[in-house]
Amino acid sequence: MPQKTGAAPDRGAWIVEMELIRDRRDKEAFGRLFAHFAPRVKGFLMKSGTEAGVAEDCAQDVMVTVWRKAHLFDARRASVATWIFTIARNRRIDIARRERRPEPEDLGWGPEPDASQEDSIALQQDTDQLGEALRTLPEKQRALIERAYFGDLSHREIADLTGLPLGTIKSRIRLALEKLRHAMDQST
Repeated sequence: MPQKTGAAPDRGAWIVEMELIRDRRDKEAFGRLFAHFAPRVKGFLMKSGTEAGVAEDCAQDVMVTVWRKAHLFDARRASVATWIFTIARNRRIDIARRERRPEPEDLGWGPEPDASQEDSIALQQDTDQLGEALRTLPEKQRALIERAYFGDLSHREIADLTGLPLGTIKSRIRLALEKLRHAMDQST
């Protein structure tokens, strides 16, 4: 157990809990981690301006991410608290971005009409061109693009996974996207 009644848990105890979750998928260790960190994550989100209900949902999502991505935790890089609150901060940024997106005024009802054969062919050609453009990227850039867009990882998660600095990750992804845009523009 990471804490005694009334005592603050020490860093090493939470690392042991994370290792149990990571290595053994230990549900009891996760329960202890959840009981300690979920309310703190919710409070952190509320202090940053998130409404209570959204903060509750987001805290749940953060803890699910901790469970699913426990294999990415590395005690040499960050404490358990830092790792969890980084996930929470990234979720908060995602929520803020979503909130700023305007909603469409008129949502259509019912199924979407089938695409015309011409549109389907054009979409397939674009997909093929994008695939070819991806294959022409240098391996380091292609791997980061695949992790970010196909693996659905944030830049921070990629940095944590690869051990590369966050700025390097962002620069390589930005350069790769520019190359992809250029390749797609050339093909039209």
